[in-house]
Amino acid sequence: MILAFDTYYFENKAKTVCISFDSWADQKNYNVHSKIIENIEEYKSGEFYKRELPSIVSLLENIKFKNIEAIIVDGYVYLDDNEKLGLGGHLYKYLKEEIPIIGVAKTNFATLEKNKRQLTRGKSIKPLYITSIGIDLDKAKKLIENMDGLNRIPTLLKTLDRLTKEKNCG
Repeated sequence: MILAFDTYYFENKAKTVCISFDSWADQKNYNVHSKIIENIEEYKSGEFYKRELPSIVSLLENIKFKNIEAIIVDGYVYLDDNEKLGLGGHLYKYLKEEIPIIGVAKTNFATLEKNKRQLTRGKSIKPLYITSIGIDLDKAKKLIENMDGLNRIPTLLKTLDRLTKEKNCG
């Protein structure tokens, strides 16, 4: 099973959605899990994980997933080439380094070069930025590259983004 997480912030709340699916090539076969939490941390540059990690952990603890192959997060695993942990890295540590984490980000983080791969999909000229921990970075890039969809963002990750922002999902 593969899990993908995204969080949407509104008022003083965070709505986290997880989609679970069995195959990297899936386009419609997925389950949706969501949770809204209140009183979230303020955003602090370089410490985004303090805001988002509690939401992800809260949702993970509500659902007993088994045999997780990998988790995809909307963001970075590392914030620099000295391996300063980002959201994905902190999630990996929280999970006792047992489940590989793949970060898929839409914007570049300039302090990170060697621990990141650019991935251009479809006809887009704008890349996605892939980071990983617990799985080889080039393999992680290939897995995201081979996900269903002809556009920049894979079908299921686009679906996740849409569900996260919907009012009636959660």
